[in-house]
Amino acid sequence: MLRVDTAEILKKVRRLEIKTKGLSNHIFSGEYHSAFKGRGMSFSEVRDYQFGDDVRAIDWNVTARFNHPFVKIFEEERELTVMLLVDVSESSVFGTVHQNKRNLITEICAVLAFSAINNNDKVGVIFFSDGVEKYIPPKKGKSHILFIIRELLSFRPKKKGTNIRETLRFFNNAAKKKSIVFLLSDFLAGNYQDALTIASKRHDMVGIHVYDQRDKELPPVGLIQMADAESGARQWVDASDKRVQQFYTQQFLQHVQYCRNAFLKSGAELISVRTDEDYVKALQTFFLNRA
Repeated sequence: MLRVDTAEILKKVRRLEIKTKGLSNHIFSGEYHSAFKGRGMSFSEVRDYQFGDDVRAIDWNVTARFNHPFVKIFEEERELTVMLLVDVSESSVFGTVHQNKRNLITEICAVLAFSAINNNDKVGVIFFSDGVEKYIPPKKGKSHILFIIRELLSFRPKKKGTNIRETLRFFNNAAKKKSIVFLLSDFLAGNYQDALTIASKRHDMVGIHVYDQRDKELPPVGLIQMADAESGARQWVDASDKRVQQFYTQQFLQHVQYCRNAFLKSGAELISVRTDEDYVKALQTFFLNRA
């Protein structure tokens, strides 16, 4: 059984690699590089002065030595670290149209990871539910990215809930250098404003809100038993009742509003992607707006 499961996971890794690596190479490579700048500029070399060069870049010592002008050439220092904070709570397996939220999060993470290594950046991951489930320290290289993708596809959390606050606290303590942080979740939680503000002061924080249409709208299907995926609580409701539908939508919108306010107040950025929408367009727009 284990051998069959492993073979199936490897097939999924390969399919996901082909799809997301292609997107990273042909769509996101330039946008990612432009959106996330390196730590500064470092001296690379000198060359002969050419018409149109900035005279402020002239290296006067080399110019004096060779009796004709030379200019200094600088290159961007990248050496960036990308951290993926991935929600693996029970609510993330919900989905009603093309895929569930966990699958969409996994695919977006793979695209971001390949975009990062294409720019020679390090990538690490934190899986979280009620707390931190697993921490993969940032490293470079394709083999490391494939390991991350395998974990994204096969990881099974021990707990069901969502605690974004404790996850951000863990990250704030674990990360010694400034990082680019993608926090991927349905954000069906609260009380993380302060931790997000602290993280945003030290790091480049980007939230990716992944949700399903049925998180927002309850279909009018009559009397049904609903279960909270994280707490396990069950309740019979009349899904055709307009007041029930309005209350259901209101609860979702309250979470969304808290999330938007938290990111806005902390100075972080937020992207929203629905499970039946094209995440490629959403990421492209985000990258281009930052460039």
